[in-house]
Amino acid sequence: MSWKYGEIEKNASVQYDFFKKKAEPKVCCVNVSGGEIVECVNRPVPIEAITTGAVAKIPVVLTELTVQFNVNSKIDLPECATEIKNIKKRLKITQCLLLQNTNMLFIEGFIRKNIDYATRKCSNEEGICGDIRHCTVDVPIKCATAVLFNGIAPLDVISTTSSEFEYLRTQDLSGPQFADKNELLSGDLTEFNQFSTEYFNELPYCELISSRIVEFDEYLNPQPINCVKAPFEEREFKSIEEKMVVYLTLKILQNRQVAIAPLENDC
Repeated sequence: MSWKYGEIEKNASVQYDFFKKKAEPKVCCVNVSGGEIVECVNRPVPIEAITTGAVAKIPVVLTELTVQFNVNSKIDLPECATEIKNIKKRLKITQCLLLQNTNMLFIEGFIRKNIDYATRKCSNEEGICGDIRHCTVDVPIKCATAVLFNGIAPLDVISTTSSEFEYLRTQDLSGPQFADKNELLSGDLTEFNQFSTEYFNELPYCELISSRIVEFDEYLNPQPINCVKAPFEEREFKSIEEKMVVYLTLKILQNRQVAIAPLENDC
């Protein structure tokens, strides 16, 4: 069997690459192992602060209040259910706005509800078997309430101002009814001059503290399971009527300039 020079060179190159790959160690992906949990040592460090007095711009509490929402809603499930297993709730606020000069607070948001319910897959006179499904819904809430400032009243809103001014203009008069020495004295109508001042007021904002929800859920129009065998007390439903009272505690704050008194000497 005869070999050409090019084939011998190609065969030798392939064998070299094979043995080279076989000799090289296999490279794995990154591997991280956990370290031991040991006790750390610390030492106090002196806190440096301004001792000569200063003026700081910090949030100031205008008021702290608890707002009550009364919610009545209806939830339609995508399928028939036999029982509600659990409902988890979370409050979400999308708007909390104090309309200044009226002391009215506008609040909007949602109650996020994650509903776990049981469905019927098969049943007999002794019991029901099925799946546990879930449905997540947002129940909207909205209200407006008058605010009593038990901290400090917010700063008054400073309005934007503008004023116009004119320059005197002297013009010659021509016509048979005017003498040669007569002149027209008036404001210049060929220009517009104005002073304008724009103030950027600090908008009060809300900070949520806590929420408490008292809830009553009731199945609507539960129907007995007649088409197949099932325990006599079991019912199926698709709609839930809920009544909730939501207590939301929050603070209304505004960034204000506050004078900080100097620290007294220890002596």
